[in-house]
Amino acid sequence: MTFVFQRLLMLIPVAIGVTIVVFFMIHLIPGDPARTILGLHATPQKVALLHKQWGLDRPLASQYWLFMDRLVHGNLGQSLYYGTPAAPIIASRVPATLWLVIYAAILAILISVPLAMIAASRKDGVRDHIVRAVPLVGLGMPPFWLALLLIYAFAITVHWFPTSGYGVGFFGHLHSMFLPALVVAVALAPVVIRSLRASMLNVLGAEYITTAKSKGVPGLQLFLRHVLRNAVIPAVTVLGINIGFLVGGTVIIETVFAIPGIGQLMINSIFQRDFPVVQGVTLVFGVLVVLVNLLADLSYAALDPRVRFDR
Repeated sequence: MTFVFQRLLMLIPVAIGVTIVVFFMIHLIPGDPARTILGLHATPQKVALLHKQWGLDRPLASQYWLFMDRLVHGNLGQSLYYGTPAAPIIASRVPATLWLVIYAAILAILISVPLAMIAASRKDGVRDHIVRAVPLVGLGMPPFWLALLLIYAFAITVHWFPTSGYGVGFFGHLHSMFLPALVVAVALAPVVIRSLRASMLNVLGAEYITTAKSKGVPGLQLFLRHVLRNAVIPAVTVLGINIGFLVGGTVIIETVFAIPGIGQLMINSIFQRDFPVVQGVTLVFGVLVVLVNLLADLSYAALDPRVRFDR
């Protein structure tokens, strides 16, 4: 619990760092939110009025201090585009993104573990080379291009899956989110396979594995009970780091599949120059990355009782 508390405290400097970087970078983006929202009706008087109403006529340091004062009180500010508080808008989009990330992680594990076991069981054999080579093809494909291929093949041609959307209900989410989750999993699986295979090969050379083989432990049982559990920790580290990266990478996938998550909200808000929403979404991304890495660390103790966090 002390370790968890210490890691949760890390959210504070991470959040502050994210707010500083995002706040000042977003103000470097060309364009004026007042003119973007007013469109053809923009006049100098109306633009100046909105600037004063939103506090955009203040110095940047003063605007940032106002943002942080609101954030401390749990207020992300007022959306410039929607005219409502930014926090509820962001909160309504978080479930779709969490669904995508968790679904993709599960698919990546289901793909990676069997293939890594197949590759490690016959080092430098034909299937080992195939398992190592084929996933790299998926790794080299741009996610948006692979997404378009899957949409054409399985949504437009055979109508097995919808081309867009989030679905309704648990099974609706499973069905609608399968293709986008698969795209993310295909990008994630090759890295996990290589890490898990290398770790398994190291474990297979241990003396206790030789002893288990001499006692006649069946191959599948040997891998599941002795090899996999002792080899999985390095792969968990790789998985946690890459899921952290993919949290931000869901922006593209959500846009291609029109998933109403915070990634799509981020893109729309950037084009709309909706500063409070962009800042809030980026803050959520930063928190999610820290939490993903915390869960990866905690999983070490669950997988290996020898791991302790007192140092």
